[in-house]
Parts: sequence; C-alpha cells; structure tokens
Amino acid sequence: VFQAVFNVLIPDHAADAFSPPRLGAQSPWDALLERLLGGLARWDSEHFLFIAEQGYLLEHNCAFLPLFPLSLRLLAALLPWPLQLQPRSRLLLSAALLNALLSALAAAALLGLGRAVLQNRRQAFLAALLFSISPAGVFMAAAYSESAFACLAFSAMWQLEKGQGCLSGLLFSLAAGARANGLVNAGFFLYSRARRFAHQLQGGSAPLRKLPSLWKQVLSLASSAALMCAGIFLPFALFQYYAYVRFCSPGTGLARSIPEPLLQLARDKGYRVAGTGGAEPPWCSQRFPVVYSYIQDTYWNVGFLRYFELRQIPNFLLALPVTLLGSWAAWTYISTNPRHCLTLGLERNKSEEKGKARDGFCGPAAFVYVVHSTALLVFGFCCMHVQVLTRFLGSSSPILYWFPAHLLQEHEPLLWSTGTDNPKSGKPLVGQSPSSCGKGTSDNPVVRLLLNWRLLTPLSKSILGFFLGYWLLGLMLHCNFFPWT
Repeated sequence: VFQAVFNVLIPDHAADAFSPPRLGAQSPWDALLERLLGGLARWDSEHFLFIAEQGYLLEHNCAFLPLFPLSLRLLAALLPWPLQLQPRSRLLLSAALLNALLSALAAAALLGLGRAVLQNRRQAFLAALLFSISPAGVFMAAAYSESAFACLAFSAMWQLEKGQGCLSGLLFSLAAGARANGLVNAGFFLYSRARRFAHQLQGGSAPLRKLPSLWKQVLSLASSAALMCAGIFLPFALFQYYAYVRFCSPGTGLARSIPEPLLQLARDKGYRVAGTGGAEPPWCSQRFPVVYSYIQDTYWNVGFLRYFELRQIPNFLLALPVTLLGSWAAWTYISTNPRHCLTLGLERNKSEEKGKARDGFCGPAAFVYVVHSTALLVFGFCCMHVQVLTRFLGSSSPILYWFPAHLLQEHEPLLWSTGTDNPKSGKPLVGQSPSSCGKGTSDNPVVRLLLNWRLLTPLSKSILGFFLGYWLLGLMLHCNFFPWT
C-alpha cells in the first residue's frame, strides 16, 4: 500500500538503470497492475523480471543467479490467470505474492533459529519481530532475491542447529543458487563438524583417543565436509558453466529469435548478447572462467577499496548505521567472551559441561554467527558498493536482529515489566491490557514500545528509528528510482 501511494505522489527519478523495452500492447489490466505494484519493479528487479521472461540474453544479467527468476517463471506458469495479462505483469504479481510468503517464512525460520541458538524465547521473538520491520524491508517485498535467500539461509542454519545435516546442506545449496554470498555459508557446516569433533576429543572418550579410531573420525569428518561443501558450491559452479556455454561458444543464431527492440537496446547500451558470435568475452579465456566476478568488475566496478572516493561519502553515510551496529555487535561479543573467541569456540567450558551456558546474544552458541556477520561486514565495506550493506546483512545474518533485540531487552525498562504498569511512573502502559499479564510473548513488544514512544530510552528510540526510518525511506526512494541501499 505504501509503495503504491508513494509511487503516485512522487515522480520517478530519471535514473541510469537497466530498463528493457516493454514488448507487446498493454491492456488496461496491465496498466492497473503497473500502477499498483510498479514500485516493486525498480533497479535490480528489472533484471530479475527480464531474466524470468526472456532468459539470460544479456551478459550482465549473469550477475543475478537463477533460483529466484526460475521460481518466478514457475509460479507465473502455475497460477490461474482469469485476466488477460502480459508475461511481465504476471511475473511482477508472482514476485509480490512469492516474496510476501517467503519473507513471512524467513521470519518464522529466524524465530526457530533464535530459540535454538539464543536459548531465550523472548529475545528470539523480539528479533523475529524486528525482522518484520527490517531496514531492508523494501527489498524483501520488491522483485529481489533477498526474501528467498533469507528464508533458505535462516532455515538451513536452523536445521543445522537441530542436527539435520542433510536437509541443512540442501537448503544451503539452494541459497547459493539465489545469491553468491551463499557460498560463505559452507563455513557453518565446516564449523559445526569441527566443533563437534573438538568437543568429542575433550570429552575423554577412550575409543576416540586411540590412534586408529582418531584417524577414522578425521577421515569421516573431512569426507563429509568435502561432500557437503561441494554440494553447496554446485549450483554456483553449474551456472558459471551454463554462462560459459551460452556466451563463449560460437554464434548459434539465437539473435534471430530475439525481438528487435531488445537487440536495439543492446546496440545502444553496448550489451553483449548471447549466441550472436563476435569477439569472445575476455573472461572466457581465463583458466577458471567465472562470469560473475567479471561482471562485478567490468559493469559495476566492484573491487577492493574502489568505492573509497570523496563523491561516495553520501553512500557511506547511508551504510553508517548498519556498519556501527555490526561493529558494535562484534565488539560486545568479543569483550564479553574473550577466551571463547580466542579458542574459536572449540574449547568446552565448565558452564557448557554443566548445561548452564550463558543464554541470549552473548551465549557461546552465537559465536559462529558473529564471525559470519563480521566477515560479511568487512568484505562489504571494503569490496562492494557500500550502500548495499544494509540489505546485504539484513538478508544474510541473524545478528542484525539478535543484537538489537539484545540491546532492547537489556536497556529498555518497558520490556522488563511483565505486568501492565510503567516501571518509571507506575501508570498503565498504552497497548497492553491486563489480560495479557504474565503471558510473556503473547503481546507484541515492538508495538508496545512504539505506542509508548515518549517513555523510551534514547537507545531504544535510535534502534527503532533506524529500523522504521529505513523501512519507510526505502519505500519512498527505492520505489521511485532514487538511489537507496
């Protein structure tokens, strides 16, 4: 609703973005759908919708992995269509419906993951609610792959925490087919196996300490880890091979089946078209031809410290809140658990042995997630277009939601009270009825905080202001082709 209203009230910015021509005559229903959902088809959404409709015709489309556009094409083919709509309109409506479902499933998966890792149901619930007003919210709704990736990645992490290694590996593999940073998730599987093996060694198991048994365990660990990592990397590798066959093979006459407006767009913009022959792309002659890294380098100038220019200061300011939040989370965890971090979480401490390990964000189980979040933050800050850090971390790392939930629970007095009274004044809180007293998470703590905004601490206002402010600004700016995260 918000994106439709802002799309009507705010004129679109004339951005230099990929905008393929519309093929075929639009019906009144197409025009109405574009008016209602057009704000969800901006910037990279145009690439995903184009790929779902036309396939990988243009070289720079290969920066967008195939799982999400394939899902759109499948859903658009399966849904009944009582109205006469163009293929693009069907795909746009499919994207809105699919991402609405996937973002809800991602929140549910984050809730389950939080309960398994944090061992604190209230904090896990609060984090899942914060995900629902994520600062990357517009990308969870638009025709982007963020919702699909978050749903698959959080679900895979949850299944891994429950000991479901095969199902977790399958979900991680699918996530790697949605976004390239899904390859990093192989580290979760490697770490879980290494941690389990280290704890077995420290547990004093007599058979395990015998050399033959130890070697068997090591070989079993190495083989299972190698197979699982190969499975996670497989979708990305297969797509690189597909791109090589499509763009590095001699001309196949494919151009004769491509509509002339698309060929004209390619000529005007200098896009390389698949199957048309001509000079071989430079990446084809590399020892390991990876089209993804070539496109990031050539078309978007992505590389180490390349974005560190004075004219990019506004984009660094856009990324400042999530950068500070991620850095603060890492520092808080390290300063709270210095020994645990120095031993990489592989040492079994006394509290774990007694079953009384610290719960919440600072608990030992969150270590690998903090490492993952920090690694993504450093890589994104140094090597990517820095403004995308908000959605990059928002769809990849639960830390962006666990740490603010931890801060709110630790420092916001309104969340300490289990009753209906304001602990500061003794007056009843707005938005909480006596019937909800004592039910824990039966009410919505985020709504309660928003309804009592004036009573919040400055820290709580800053956290909720960041989440809701970016949620709303994203809808206003992104949906009208203005630069955003």
